[in-house]
Amino acid sequence: MIRIFKYGEVANKDIFARTEPTVNVEAVVSEIIKDVRENGDAALYRYCEKFDHAKLDSLAVSTEEIEEALSLVEPKFIDVLQKAAKNIRTFHEKQVRNSFIINQENGIVVGQKIIPVDRAGLYVPGGTAAYPSTVLMDAIPAKIAGCREVVMVTPPSKDGKVNPVILAAASIAGIDRIFKIGGAQAVAALAYGTESVPKVDKIVGPGNAYVAEAKKQVFGTVSIDMIAGPSEILIVADGKTNPRHAAADLLSQAEHDKMASAVLVTDSEALANAVQAELEVQIPRLERAEIARTSIDQNGKIIVAPTLAVAIDIANEIAPEHLELCVDNPFDYLDSIRHAGSIFMGRNCPEALGDYLAGPNHTLPTSGTAKFSSPLSVDDFIKKTQYTYYTADALRRVAEDVAYFAKREGLTAHAKSATVRLEEEA
Repeated sequence: MIRIFKYGEVANKDIFARTEPTVNVEAVVSEIIKDVRENGDAALYRYCEKFDHAKLDSLAVSTEEIEEALSLVEPKFIDVLQKAAKNIRTFHEKQVRNSFIINQENGIVVGQKIIPVDRAGLYVPGGTAAYPSTVLMDAIPAKIAGCREVVMVTPPSKDGKVNPVILAAASIAGIDRIFKIGGAQAVAALAYGTESVPKVDKIVGPGNAYVAEAKKQVFGTVSIDMIAGPSEILIVADGKTNPRHAAADLLSQAEHDKMASAVLVTDSEALANAVQAELEVQIPRLERAEIARTSIDQNGKIIVAPTLAVAIDIANEIAPEHLELCVDNPFDYLDSIRHAGSIFMGRNCPEALGDYLAGPNHTLPTSGTAKFSSPLSVDDFIKKTQYTYYTADALRRVAEDVAYFAKREGLTAHAKSATVRLEEEA
């Protein structure tokens, strides 16, 4: 049963405690990465047979396989995928940055160029956790950013095929190349390249502990989006909130993973008790009841706060991945929310809207990292280059100031580079 805490009556360490993963996979992942770097495709085929129990003829997904997948997915789902893709594009197109140039007087020009990364790599989980929504959320911003090539990796099933819905989403999102590899070995292949898999510049997408650790280890060779932890939801709710709705929303994340975190913060003790009871009604009815039960019992909590203002303070301290504001006039509270991955406003906005259809990205910072990081966006697939132009006259006017500044830092060669051209004119 989910625990209820009264804020101010228990220690803050209990209120803000997070369940930390206990699995240490660092050494295993390091060995896998080393193997892929040294043995390329041969290592990938070997790991595919070992971990996915699939013997492949080719790592690459063919055009024929994509066409077959599209024929196997029901038309209604294709239509829903296309609706979601349209909303995701509409939202992310607003994130596009523009280059700028500043023409100053007297022969000085400075500016900044916005340049997409050449090649983006997307990791998409497979098997029983096949998420076509992740394909759309990760690929569409990369395409909008203008990446020359978007490469997807995803593990195959035992028959050596990729889940058809994953390939259907990839086709709709415009992904350029797809490979049947998963786990840490897929991350290594994207980071360093093999005979078949091209080296990418950035790797994004969720995965298990091995994938997260692999992304951590290859960071620096390539860029990554984030080190994602278990899924989280925090609901700030007043006493008018329907307990059935709140319980259902908490379980929408609890069913993800036994490590997932579902938290309700409310100023109503009556709602806290009602939601606690409602969870016990709803959990046994879930297809993933065992997962949800473990998540709720071990990581779930209900926090009773004296006021909604304090409830929001608690939410800001936790900095959740998903934050639902189940209150009247939610826009009155929006400016008070400083730390959250994505905010769902009002009583008719379950977090699942954000997972699938609304448009804002669902790849979000977890484990409190919303205090300093952001959802996946077009910005993740661009870089900025700045430039400077001075005429001879413009340099002449500032050379002595540059030299003086450099000498104050003890860098006389810097100073000389600023004045040497003036000496030549003398």
